[in-house]
Amino acid sequence: MNGPSMKQLRYFDSLARLGHFGRAAEDCAVSQPALSVQIKELETLIGAPLVERGARRTSLTGLGEEFAARARGILRAVDELGELGRASQSSFSGQLRIGVIPTVAPYLMPNIVKALVRCHPQLDPRPREAVTQKLIEDLIEARLDAAVVALPISEPTLEQVTLFEEEFVLVRPPEDEGKPVPSSQALREMRLLLLEEGHCFREQALSYCKTTSSPPRDLMEGSSLSTLVQMVGAGIGVTLIPQMAVAVETRAATVSVVSLAHPRPSRRIGMIWRKTNPLAHQLIAMTEIIREVAAKTMG
Repeated sequence: MNGPSMKQLRYFDSLARLGHFGRAAEDCAVSQPALSVQIKELETLIGAPLVERGARRTSLTGLGEEFAARARGILRAVDELGELGRASQSSFSGQLRIGVIPTVAPYLMPNIVKALVRCHPQLDPRPREAVTQKLIEDLIEARLDAAVVALPISEPTLEQVTLFEEEFVLVRPPEDEGKPVPSSQALREMRLLLLEEGHCFREQALSYCKTTSSPPRDLMEGSSLSTLVQMVGAGIGVTLIPQMAVAVETRAATVSVVSLAHPRPSRRIGMIWRKTNPLAHQLIAMTEIIREVAAKTMG
């Protein structure tokens, strides 16, 4: 019996992840009928159904769940075989799929991409912005080569290297300029604007405000740091942002920015990748480029 093709494995992996034939077809850049045919041929080859087809969502059968896990392992191994050749080259070339969290991407990623291409002209960076948990999942499944996130992370299969540390600053309405800097406890009694759930920066800000047991008295959420700063400029409340975001986010908003009292809140930014990634040597060298970019960006 002939085994499943790599095409069938990749199509099935996408369907297993997304749970929808249309979205899986879009993810694989093929038509939905073409993907459906390959999945059906795969089931015929296996001799049993792998998916349960519903009107709105496709679910995996018990066999499908086990098959999906093994298919992902095969796809990861094949991807890393391709990376072995790149790792043996003297220059860093080809696609580099790098993820980055939303509270870093707008402020560092454009300059990081420029610096990488300048140092490695044959490199093709493919940045992807997502929250930390999604980046970790994509790294584990070999859909990314590396990611820039806030450390630490708890995934033992991933290497993590610190890039830099930065402090948070308080953004408040312009009329608050010159007023005493509120303590972390005082922030609990103010209208605090934070990123919505899923962003690690939200949890870091809440930790500083000592809100692990209960939320602030008056909490509002936004989808981006830009939204939060604009809301502060409109007099709606106050927010915390990382130092790297100040120059960009205060250009279009009239706000007051002030350093917080010691001990000031901060975060550690690092780069992570699979410990089995053959490109580890090149990725370590890349961390030096990112450190230089961050140092210039944050002055």
